[in-house]
Amino acid sequence: MEVPHPTARGTRPVLGFLEWAGELALLFFRTLGALLRGRVMVGETVRQMSHIGVNSLPICILTIAFSGMVLALHTANQLVRMGAEGLIGGIVAVSMAREAAPVLTAIVVAARVGSAIAAEIGTMAVTEQVDALRSLGVSPVNYLVVPRFVAAVVMLPVLTVFANLAGVMGGFIVSVLGAGVNSSLFISSARNMLEPQDLFLGLVKTFVFGAIIAVVGCNQGLRTTGGAAGVGRSTTAAVVTSIVLVYVADYFLAEWMFGKHSLLIKQ
Repeated sequence: MEVPHPTARGTRPVLGFLEWAGELALLFFRTLGALLRGRVMVGETVRQMSHIGVNSLPICILTIAFSGMVLALHTANQLVRMGAEGLIGGIVAVSMAREAAPVLTAIVVAARVGSAIAAEIGTMAVTEQVDALRSLGVSPVNYLVVPRFVAAVVMLPVLTVFANLAGVMGGFIVSVLGAGVNSSLFISSARNMLEPQDLFLGLVKTFVFGAIIAVVGCNQGLRTTGGAAGVGRSTTAAVVTSIVLVYVADYFLAEWMFGKHSLLIKQ
């Protein structure tokens, strides 16, 4: 039996990563191409918007509301001791708008929707339904990927708007009822510190996050092999990969939007 050269064994993971990255990029650009050509199935897109957006709203609101409560709990206790309770509302509002609401909403959607996308398309792949689409002259990208991509990109910002409200409201309740902060002081602090560009740029992030979740989930589903076990592996890989890429993208977007040398926002 021929033994693989050590160099070949060492480069195999690198080649596998490059192959996966190439597939992901190719699927993304093919999806954009289909969108530019107007290949959008309106009915399926609306159904996916309901599944991704409306059905995810309760869990997003619940998750971000308690995240805002935890943020306010730690912030209020410390700032009240220092006599700086006038900063609590602003800190909670800005933190929610810039980071917490966009990122946590994307994580919730990646866990709930990214896994469902990978499982649904993966099941179609292993049962040869994707091959059947190709044999009928139907593009899997147009039929399966584009509606989910559009739905994720459109609905994630909408979910984030509600998540922002829920997070600030949760912080308000904990600060006022738990730490004894004056309600008008909390509101005035939030109004003074929160700028419109904080909300706008936070929402801009979610378009990128939605694209990541949809493309990764669809790609993992389309490359599924190995029956039911393969579907399970693809589902897990879709969730883990989406979450990692969301955090990586968030760092670079935050550095570009809010970093020391950013030109997009006043420091």
